[in-house]
Amino acid sequence: MSQKPLYKITFLNAGKIYELYARRVAGSALWGFTEVAELVFDTREGVVVDPTEERLRDEFAGTRVLHLPMQSVVRVEEVERRGQLAIRDAATGEKVVTPFPMPPRQPPR
Repeated sequence: MSQKPLYKITFLNAGKIYELYARRVAGSALWGFTEVAELVFDTREGVVVDPTEERLRDEFAGTRVLHLPMQSVVRVEEVERRGQLAIRDAATGEKVVTPFPMPPRQPPR
């Protein structure tokens, strides 16, 4: 039995470039949109190695299908294996680092 294809989708969202993986990409029934479904995330339990992965998993939790405007899709690649997910600054291309939660700063006394 052949395995379903895996796609790397790069798209622009709110001034950032998102890189996600999905099993299904197609033209949407909504005119001018690209349909992305069956998002692929690392499902291993335990220590979180990549906070970006957790942020994206939380952001897209419960999402069955993304309908992305065609003009926001930068690239769709069929890949052999899943790589690291990323959120990049659209202007510089540098990876946006998701900081770990910090306790609130106490005002000086």
